[in-house]
Amino acid sequence: MPAPIGSSGAAGPAAIHDPPIEVLWLIKGLGPGGAEHLLVSTARAADRGRFRFTVAYLLDWKDALVAPLEAEEVAVRCLGVTDARDLRWALRLRRFLRQHPFDIVHVHSPLVAAVARIVLLTLRDRPVMVSSEHNSWASHSTATRWLNRVTYRLDTAHIAVSSQVLSSLPAHLRDRTEVLVHGVDVAAVQAQRGDRAAARDELGIGPDQFAVCTIANLRWQKGYPDLMAAARQVIDEGHDVVFLAVGQGPLEAELRRRHAELGLGERFRLLGHRSDATRILAASDLFALASVHEGYPLAVMEALAAGVPVVATDAGGVPEAVRVGVEGLVVPSEQPAQLAAAISRLLVDGDLRGRMAAAATVRGRAFDIAGPVARTEEIYRSAIARQ
Repeated sequence: MPAPIGSSGAAGPAAIHDPPIEVLWLIKGLGPGGAEHLLVSTARAADRGRFRFTVAYLLDWKDALVAPLEAEEVAVRCLGVTDARDLRWALRLRRFLRQHPFDIVHVHSPLVAAVARIVLLTLRDRPVMVSSEHNSWASHSTATRWLNRVTYRLDTAHIAVSSQVLSSLPAHLRDRTEVLVHGVDVAAVQAQRGDRAAARDELGIGPDQFAVCTIANLRWQKGYPDLMAAARQVIDEGHDVVFLAVGQGPLEAELRRRHAELGLGERFRLLGHRSDATRILAASDLFALASVHEGYPLAVMEALAAGVPVVATDAGGVPEAVRVGVEGLVVPSEQPAQLAAAISRLLVDGDLRGRMAAAATVRGRAFDIAGPVARTEEIYRSAIARQ
């Protein structure tokens, strides 16, 4: 992997004369998940004259986003384990931090954060520690929750990606944590809308056929069995609809068996990882998400930015993003019949779907990533000043 590299671009006299703030983003893996994609988007939007970024990741088999990060002139370092519980990564991290001093270490995985805090305590010249909570505290294992509970206050700054994530933290930790909804590249998402007809044609979606898209990795938190059950109900009601599922993950074999048991065939397509996921989204009439646990899903923000109405469960920050009856419908998690009913309602009511699509476009503009990135940079500067 390349060594930390120079800054790209200039940002005025201060950036020319002052050395950039060195930031290490630390994450479990660089697979195509929401938090991982957020690093790429943040690198694109950041003030590269004042900040220089490096990413260190643990899992050597999760490297899908290495190339996109390097394309943004972000140095990448793999700590070379296959399981986060293999604590050799902690020793490698310590050695890396001694060889390459950083001003900030910003951690994006809960277990990794707890161990990294202990690693930093062993350093004479310690960088500032910042951590982001990307998911509900209840979604973590008991051991991860305990480790974070006892080490959390070692951070200088904490970020929660939604109000729901903040409320899930133990009460005594909430006052130290700021809610900061991340964001997406709204312009890039909206640019895909002009390619809608071509994308539908490539996917074999007829002009009068409804397309329901989901973008979620194949993990238990994403509620795919519920989405498949809802799809079966919607199809059985006679709707001419196809479900497009973009994502990969450890449950693929299990979900393909469930897909076969339900006889979904080509009406529910497991498309795997797609680098053009937002293009699939723009080709769709609805976005659906059946999650059991969430933080503040990037895919929901992308759907709104694309002007696609959302039908989703009330997990994490979804109710904060989607106003019921305005940009979409929100139903309880683990209730596939209610999810199916909400999808069917929007399929049959074209006027409502059209109003929601227009409202989604407006709502989506609020999720532009530039503001959250600027606030994150402020948090970095303030954390250094408090050290």
